[in-house]
Amino acid sequence: MHTFATQIHIMGNIRITKQFNFETGHALYGYDGKCRNVHGHSYKLSVTVIGTPITDTSHVKLGMVIDFGDLKKIVQEEIVNQFDHATVFNKNTPHKELAKELTNRGHNVILADYQPTSENMVIDFASKIKARLPENIKLHSLKLQETDTSFAEWYASDN
Repeated sequence: MHTFATQIHIMGNIRITKQFNFETGHALYGYDGKCRNVHGHSYKLSVTVIGTPITDTSHVKLGMVIDFGDLKKIVQEEIVNQFDHATVFNKNTPHKELAKELTNRGHNVILADYQPTSENMVIDFASKIKARLPENIKLHSLKLQETDTSFAEWYASDN
């Protein structure tokens, strides 16, 4: 019979998820529907990382894969603080003129290297978050919910 400590030690990898909310505007230049107009979403981002819980009994973070506060700091700095109440445009479109005007009027504008769809945003977010995670923690997946019924997902296993 294993002790609880032994069972924990052999369990291996655990996934943990933290969720974030932010408001972002965007426009899809060249799109054939209503989303070509500037509009916004209340995005919900779920960030799932995978790792082994710390087993060192002298470690202040014993039993944690990563402190939720540490994960929050990374995602807040890389994603939420940048995108919340910002408007995102593809920098290779005529929206550059509108972006310049908005910026001159004090608005937070992001000129992205991509069409700002949920699909492309989640790819961008994955690269930003992966670059900041400790070596022993891997990004498992991201889910970016644009509306109550629409979302894009990124999985490490697919990439």
